[in-house]
Amino acid sequence: MRHLILVLALAGMAAPQQQPPPTEVYLMSMQGGGAPTWINISNSPGYDNQPSFLPDSSALLFSSNRDGKQTDIYRYDIDAKKLTQLTKTSEAEYSPLVTPDRKTFSVIRVEADGAQRLWRFDMDGSNPRLVLENIKPVGYHAWIDATHLALFVLGPPASTLQIADTTTGKAEVIEQGIGRSILINPKTGNVTYMTTGATRTLKQWNPRTREVTSGGSPLENSQDAAWTSDSTLLMASGTSVLASTLGLDWKPVMDLASDGTNPQKPAIKSITRMTVSPNGRWLAFVAEPGGASEVERATTRERTRSEPGGVQGAPPTKK
Repeated sequence: MRHLILVLALAGMAAPQQQPPPTEVYLMSMQGGGAPTWINISNSPGYDNQPSFLPDSSALLFSSNRDGKQTDIYRYDIDAKKLTQLTKTSEAEYSPLVTPDRKTFSVIRVEADGAQRLWRFDMDGSNPRLVLENIKPVGYHAWIDATHLALFVLGPPASTLQIADTTTGKAEVIEQGIGRSILINPKTGNVTYMTTGATRTLKQWNPRTREVTSGGSPLENSQDAAWTSDSTLLMASGTSVLASTLGLDWKPVMDLASDGTNPQKPAIKSITRMTVSPNGRWLAFVAEPGGASEVERATTRERTRSEPGGVQGAPPTKK
């Protein structure tokens, strides 16, 4: 159960095994007007996280721990409302993304010896193979083009943004001390990320000019962001979703607070990861299901993350 061990790359040591936190993946339509409604598409008592859409917006992939032993990749087809398990390995897979050729999906894989490397699978979950053999420990990734990726690589001494080339297997460090959210701006193709430390800053790296530019500030106490198709940046605070143009003047756009009495508005709290479908129609987000007591919430806050990256609430982490 190595995937349930906290990967303390920063400290170079292992921690006791912990059960993953009870997060769920929710899907909400962003069209049609009226009050927002959403559904729980993972619907599992264990850990469900890191949703990402297929390029045609017909389905999404996410990671899920359903047996308390390992994390696998699942696919949810939106129209059919069908859930399919894709990977069934003895290792743990996280953060699935469809690759630019649309023939495979890539994952962060925690291997039998604890190594965290980037792998890819065929779209049916078969034929696993390494993408970058010598770059580790990788926590998160984003595809820039068919042969280049932006990587969140854990330290020591600090987590770094690295740009990797799959043709050479090598990577270049762009910045040290970054958070876990690495995104590709759909309009510009720039890599968006956040620095850590006392003063956090939103930054973008331009793949064409190789220049780094600084924007505004990320939303306070939030680590995760998502781009919309029109290049609006979203972040969440509690059950509220706010929008900005690269960290300038955050404005609330919706609040997903609910008492849970409406089945199309299940109670949630602490929205973290979000992603918008390429066609702009859907928002997928991760949150803890609502209704837990303060004791349960405190226990959850103290739990170790099951995925590689650190402790909940202290960047850099996975959540």
